[in-house]
Amino acid sequence: MFDVIKRWFWYDWLLLLIRILSCISLLLTEIQVRNELTLPLTIVLFWQIAAFSIPWLALLLNYKSYLITEMILFGGIVLYLVTLFPQAYLTYIVPAFLIAANSAGKSYKWTAPITVIGFPVLILLFSQVDKGGVIFINYGLAYTLGFAFHLLVVNHRQNEIIRDQNHIMKQYMSQIERITLLEERNRLSKDLHDTMGHSYTTIIMGLETLKPELATGAGQEKLGSLLQVARKSMNDVRSYLHGIESDQESLPLVESLKQLAEEFEENARVKVGFRTFGEDHPLPKQAQMVFYRCLQESLTNAVRHGGSTEIDVSLQFEDRQTRLEIRDNGRGADRLQDGFGLKAMKERALNLQGQVSVYSGSDEGTVVMCTLPRQVEQPEEVIRLLLADDQPFIRESLRTILEEHKDLLVAGLAADGQEAVEMCGTLGPDLVVMDLDMPGMDGLSATRAIKHKWPHIRIVILTTFQDKERAMEVLRSGADGYLLKSIEPRELAETIRLVHRGGTMIAQDISSKLFEEADLPAAAQFKEPAAAEERPEERRETDNEYSLTPREIEILQLLSRGLRYKTIAAKLYLSDGTVRNYASAVYAKLDVRNREEAVQKAAEAGLL
Repeated sequence: MFDVIKRWFWYDWLLLLIRILSCISLLLTEIQVRNELTLPLTIVLFWQIAAFSIPWLALLLNYKSYLITEMILFGGIVLYLVTLFPQAYLTYIVPAFLIAANSAGKSYKWTAPITVIGFPVLILLFSQVDKGGVIFINYGLAYTLGFAFHLLVVNHRQNEIIRDQNHIMKQYMSQIERITLLEERNRLSKDLHDTMGHSYTTIIMGLETLKPELATGAGQEKLGSLLQVARKSMNDVRSYLHGIESDQESLPLVESLKQLAEEFEENARVKVGFRTFGEDHPLPKQAQMVFYRCLQESLTNAVRHGGSTEIDVSLQFEDRQTRLEIRDNGRGADRLQDGFGLKAMKERALNLQGQVSVYSGSDEGTVVMCTLPRQVEQPEEVIRLLLADDQPFIRESLRTILEEHKDLLVAGLAADGQEAVEMCGTLGPDLVVMDLDMPGMDGLSATRAIKHKWPHIRIVILTTFQDKERAMEVLRSGADGYLLKSIEPRELAETIRLVHRGGTMIAQDISSKLFEEADLPAAAQFKEPAAAEERPEERRETDNEYSLTPREIEILQLLSRGLRYKTIAAKLYLSDGTVRNYASAVYAKLDVRNREEAVQKAAEAGLL
């Protein structure tokens, strides 16, 4: 009830004031003529107070309830007073005005006849009023004034709605413009980094490998000069990339979200509270963008669809995850339909192994929770790598880049697929980073050979071929990752850690085409096991022709029983997104489009 009062405008308070003054005036009059009343004064006063309070309380809940109680209670006391004092019919002028002012929709079809015609007829039947026409005129005029006041109120409310929507639209458009610019900057930065950064790195590392071959001092000096120019050019490119980053992108997550909340509060005229819990820790730019867009969409929906006046935002940093929670006091709904914005929020979170949950109830507001897992590195675990590429300077470049990380150790270098297979037997690496196009035995054949002999060795294909058909063939051969050589060095190191822990990674440019064609969820491009499942020392060797891991076979078996993703997630203590990603990887390896085809093919292969 108090929430309703908080949203009152000046005209709501004016109607209440008119009602209070009318009731007080009538109470004082009844006290003055108490000797002429046929009922005890206490009963009359109680009746009058009930006629004031009950309809007013009913108005806060439902206008139809107000109209009925107003006519019965206030109309009843007026009829009683008219039987004693004929001039008391004037006391119903204020209720007639209020009834018209608070009517809405089709209620005018019955409130107007009852107020203007029906009630005056009752007064004429139960009283000795001489001029009946005056009653009809007075009540008709009061009702007309009330209706005119109602039109004024409706017009004012519509103007307020238009102004609010205009504010929200301006805010929304400014945010869309900002995000569009940010995405364009990110795209430009990525393109420049992929082309220039990789090229400069290759040139620098290639020149480094030539140093021992140049014995003369002049050659050393010339090579040093070339290296200096290449390094300076690469630093210039990085400085340029840093310079074109937007202010929003350079802000920490907490400041970015707080700024968004403050801007929305100022423009949309809605109270937005922002709190943080836990120890702040840095997040990848993709995760920050997911939280930013989730808050943006939630704030807009809370006002535009829920009519909220207060929104509470909390950002919680936890050990295993980061959670953004947005609560509002809007109307809510028992059944929410996923619109474009909500679907986009869920897809962005799912791509990072997170999830977006929405809880809403009629007149209970809405709660939106966006949760992303926190990737915890384990530097004490050293990952032994084998690099296979037919170009020496690429091998050396990769070794230099990867050995900058303390948890990555390059155990060997192979010039072709055959050498990579032989070195897997002698060195026993944890993970192989392999080129696809090599003389002799190519990367695809080497992957099949390695997976056949040592299924526990993880393999990441690092190639320049942006071909979805080859990517699908590589996945079916047992590879655990398919990346492009334009990948950023830091992302390459993170991907190696991810794949080593049992995840699967596919370059985004390839996965979007790959899974769109296979009718699979877009989140399949990024799969990470929950908690510490399937660590290298816990994996069991598999001898199936599709190179399915034990966890993938387990998921496939549960899918064959007709269980839903949420049921499987609860049964295996995984997130819904993780189960979906496992299923997507299974579909890709089996080269099928859906659950039915996967179950049929697995049954034929004896996997079930």
